[in-house]
Amino acid sequence: MSAKAAIPLALLLFTPFDAELLNNAEPCISSSFYGNFRDGDKLQSVFIPEESCLDDWITHQDVQSASVVGASQAIDQLVWVEKKAIDPQLEAQEPWNKEDFMAFLDNLSHDLVASDGVQELLAQNTFELLYYSDNAALLSLSADKALIVDTLIPRFWKSTLLPKEPLRYVPVLPNATARVRDTIAMLQFNPDVAAVVNSLSVDQIKNDIRFLTGEDPKSGIISRHSYAEGSRTAAAWLKSRIEDTGAVCELKPFLVGFAPNVVCRYAAIENTTETVLISAHYDSRGSFGSTRAPGGDDDGSGTTGILNIARTIGAKGIKFHANVELVLFAGEEQGLLGSRAYSRELKAADANLTLVIQADMTAYHQPGEPAQLGLPQSIGSSEVADLVLSIANIYSPELTVGYTAACCSDHQSFHEQGFPATQVFERAGPIIDPMYHNSGDLSEREGYDFDQLKSIAKVQFATVLHVAGFEWTN
Repeated sequence: MSAKAAIPLALLLFTPFDAELLNNAEPCISSSFYGNFRDGDKLQSVFIPEESCLDDWITHQDVQSASVVGASQAIDQLVWVEKKAIDPQLEAQEPWNKEDFMAFLDNLSHDLVASDGVQELLAQNTFELLYYSDNAALLSLSADKALIVDTLIPRFWKSTLLPKEPLRYVPVLPNATARVRDTIAMLQFNPDVAAVVNSLSVDQIKNDIRFLTGEDPKSGIISRHSYAEGSRTAAAWLKSRIEDTGAVCELKPFLVGFAPNVVCRYAAIENTTETVLISAHYDSRGSFGSTRAPGGDDDGSGTTGILNIARTIGAKGIKFHANVELVLFAGEEQGLLGSRAYSRELKAADANLTLVIQADMTAYHQPGEPAQLGLPQSIGSSEVADLVLSIANIYSPELTVGYTAACCSDHQSFHEQGFPATQVFERAGPIIDPMYHNSGDLSEREGYDFDQLKSIAKVQFATVLHVAGFEWTN
């Protein structure tokens, strides 16, 4: 990635997300939009307008809920950090307060350097805190520090890099969800779909997840962090396994130093540009200070679900009437970087993308809780979530289906480009996995439920089969 000039000293406008504002505001406001970001249970829109435009906007708007902050330093890279939706039981194990956040900020201002074999803290990086609440913050960092901030933030927090240039707000228009609504209207039980999805193999899923986590010592994978060598091993292995099922796969780089996206495609047997996409992210994150990042649940679970959908496509000789893509993203833990790049590529190509379903964390539930499926409360297309819920009731009735504030994964990148998208998650509630963003995130532990993983993969797969249409020979 080529270096870009730093943004000059600027005024930043923070306001609760309002589609009318983005659609009807003065062009100098709407053209200075840098994205929507979660702050607890609300979305904040970030703008960097010209001062004259901002003054005029404030004069003519009710701005009680908005705030304006001036950057006192030149901005190189903006990073939004947010607290994830965590169950109170889990959060009580690692209480977090403002003093802890200040300690995190102090770490940002230092680099570890080696001097005669001894690591020393060298205060050489500057940052600026531009926004802060109990659940989120906006930081201005050096570009290099921004790319590793995910290794420094507390494990219940997540970072997202803001774009270098303003974004165009792209809503999901009614005509984009027409095919999804038509599918819901015609949906009924299909015995062929049931036969196909029920053939997903738990034994194979177990073998695959053990390779990705390194629990199988033959894999040699210690970490699937986007910078780690293990992520390259995983990418090559996933590409090869899915190619064996008849897909055409490509490793698509998106940012220097990061592992590539794994993009696999089953071409339609009919003459159509329509495409259905299901996905997961194969990169992982471990404990602070540890080189181990097995990512058994986050997101080895979603990844092995996708892989075993591919294995079944090959084993059953399935041919689709529409194009089907299976995509495994890297860079999710650094802020949806891989999916952001690919969704923008598809938007620039005017792709005919019917829907996207991202699987992220599908295997864990607390002992004593039923098997579950969580759909996003906020970011995503309600039509796609409604379709997934209906499919789940038909083909995975063993799942208790509800909604979750645990958001967001790579589906957000597609939603922001105007594509219908949603996410499937392991719980109808907040995150409760005690090994979330932890080096103990392995598959051989209490609460890791391979049957739930399979049930959620069945839902993804059945949705593809109903929307894309298919024929099968085996």
